[in-house]
Amino acid sequence: MTVCTGNICRSPMAEVVLRTRFESAGLGGLVVVDSTGISDEEHGNPIDPRAGTALVGRGYDVPRRVARQVRATDLPAHDLVLAMTSTHARALRRLARDTDAAGRVAMYRAFDPAALSLLDGGPEHLLDVDDPWYGGPEQFETCLDEIEAAVDGIVSHVRRAVVVL
Repeated sequence: MTVCTGNICRSPMAEVVLRTRFESAGLGGLVVVDSTGISDEEHGNPIDPRAGTALVGRGYDVPRRVARQVRATDLPAHDLVLAMTSTHARALRRLARDTDAAGRVAMYRAFDPAALSLLDGGPEHLLDVDDPWYGGPEQFETCLDEIEAAVDGIVSHVRRAVVVL
């Protein structure tokens, strides 16, 4: 599950990219990908049209979907919860309380080798996926660049976990 603020930009973009890559990797039937938001402010709204445009421009199909807020019960039901920012990760860990689910929360960009090299022991927020909400098309392209840069690492991680099962 990918998680951002309102579930209309970053997390649904990551959901689409991940689902497409899992299908291409032959894991589509084994992996369920969804997305949520920390906030309920966009609940019921479709993907931001600017996010949809960026995805279509790179050849992705954009499904009809509506934003929803993450619930505490969502966390134990997912093997991997990918936060778009360190703020989202902290909120998810609080929501998980002391359950094993808190250990399943990871930063999305922690799977991007180039982003990890920037981190070099620094604070987790250096792995934040840029928020395109207040920007134009170029910010949505930058966000999609960051999402695509980490997707192969996520697919490899999940492939190893699926093989172990």
